[in-house]
Amino acid sequence: MQFKRLLILLCFSGCIFAVSAFLKHNINAAASRENLLSSPRPPQVRFTDITTASGLTFVHVNGATGEKLLPETMGGGCAFLDFDGDGDQDVLLINSSFWTNRPPGNVPPPTMKLFENDGAGRFRDVTRGSGLDVSFYGMGVAVGDYDNDGLPDVFISAVGGNHLFHNEGAGHFKDVTAAAGMGSAGYQWSTSCGWIDFNNDGLLDLFVCNYVKWSRDIDLAMNPGVEGKGRAYGPPFKFEGTYPLLYRNDGNGRFTEVSAGAGLRVNDPRTGRPAAKSLGVAPIDLDDDGWIDLIVANDTTPNLVFHNERDGTFKEIGAASGLAYDGFGNVRGAMGIDTAWFRDDASLGVAIANFANEMNGFYVAKPKSLQFTDEAPMESIGPASRPLLKFGLFFFDYDLDGWPDLLTANGHLDAQVGNTAKQQTYAQPAQLFWNGGPHQSSAFTPVTVEHSGPDIFKPIVGRGAAYADIDGDGDLDVLLTQIAGPPRLLRNDQHTGHRWLRIKLIGTQSNRDAIGARVTLRGPSRIWQAQVMPTRSYLSQCELPVTFGFGTDRIPVEMEIRWPRGLVQKLNVPTDRHLLTVREPN
Repeated sequence: MQFKRLLILLCFSGCIFAVSAFLKHNINAAASRENLLSSPRPPQVRFTDITTASGLTFVHVNGATGEKLLPETMGGGCAFLDFDGDGDQDVLLINSSFWTNRPPGNVPPPTMKLFENDGAGRFRDVTRGSGLDVSFYGMGVAVGDYDNDGLPDVFISAVGGNHLFHNEGAGHFKDVTAAAGMGSAGYQWSTSCGWIDFNNDGLLDLFVCNYVKWSRDIDLAMNPGVEGKGRAYGPPFKFEGTYPLLYRNDGNGRFTEVSAGAGLRVNDPRTGRPAAKSLGVAPIDLDDDGWIDLIVANDTTPNLVFHNERDGTFKEIGAASGLAYDGFGNVRGAMGIDTAWFRDDASLGVAIANFANEMNGFYVAKPKSLQFTDEAPMESIGPASRPLLKFGLFFFDYDLDGWPDLLTANGHLDAQVGNTAKQQTYAQPAQLFWNGGPHQSSAFTPVTVEHSGPDIFKPIVGRGAAYADIDGDGDLDVLLTQIAGPPRLLRNDQHTGHRWLRIKLIGTQSNRDAIGARVTLRGPSRIWQAQVMPTRSYLSQCELPVTFGFGTDRIPVEMEIRWPRGLVQKLNVPTDRHLLTVREPN
């Protein structure tokens, strides 16, 4: 009898618990729906595909003939630059080539493509006779005025030999690779690259990522493949790692490669061999000490963080900083990378584009801190990004509300991927994440066709990605590249009425491009921060001017510029909605 009473009591208690849990679940669900409805939603900002209308006629050539050589699927980058000094953003598209350097049939050799902007976002092909009309297996690009003559120069990374082009003016570039001391070995495969002034001497130095030790023979010897289906593109863990390059600018057009003495050559402790397999780099002053540090995104090996020791050397602190691995201590397939001060407490965010079935990394540190935590699982940019294979990635304030948003260019490696992974596709849509600011628990919200139209989400085999204001209207337009196909130029057609200010800095004691300068705007209720840094994303370069959106807030009252040479300049902020040029005081 007592057993029956106990059984009835337990059943009754279970029913009460179940009802309680049901009510609690529905109350929480209702609260979540209420919070969702009350949270800010992405604005109506349409991106319009104007590639053909703008005159950007280009098709990337990867030289694939069925051998499945790994470089064929890694892409070509793009750059926005003002090569002719007329104040608007021109476009440089990086091409690869055929492996034999003999195109099939009567097809002319593929070359880089340089396009001149008329100021309204229409482009004219000016490649012929520019000196950039050359054919080699190009990958990435870095733009910077390394001799401070007022004209941006171009470095193009490649498979088997990089190239440095000096801007001679009048639309002509001269290949000065050998004269500058930048010749490279045949096994070298360089990827993302960027101009920085790592020693703050007023001259731009060059950092170059190298991927894996590669040659056609090495690749074919790997013989990767799926049984009964022939070769496939070999995974990077089958290849030996590499070291990055750091070219110190010695002046007079000469450079010295100093990666060994600078502490940038990291070995795998298990093998003693080079550890890096680098695809992306983010130059950023991590601890606000006035010296540029480097975060390097590696594919299947730990990410590297090089802290600038201010004596010409760097200290590798990737594991100690929390940026080397994901939250579970695993390495990931990292591609593109970017950084931004993305919320009102001046926290620094580091976003890293990772392989398919891996979330984007989103590492966050408090101001002046070298301790990062991967907050991607708590942010929408983590779970929502997991299925796609991400390459190009950058922060930009596309709606000019004052909060940096995030975009990724996506695409898989092999056109036949759907045969072995049914949930995957070769061409994939870009992803856009809107930063709603401090008024919602999760800063980022995935943007849909409903908010921004279908053009930006049309699937492509995405690789490079960059942004610039191509038509002078203050908002930021987007350029995406893809494997063996045309680029995608997307005009930002936002009509929010938000206030904005664009700032271009000209160094006199610092490097002329002011690369590495920190701009801080202070208003009655908040602070905006940005670093002058065109090196972002994957294989690509964004425009040099920095853009600040203010939403409907009052414009800031004070501007502070910390120039790379250390001078701190304070100015009153003038009227908004224009480009402000500031020259460094002598």
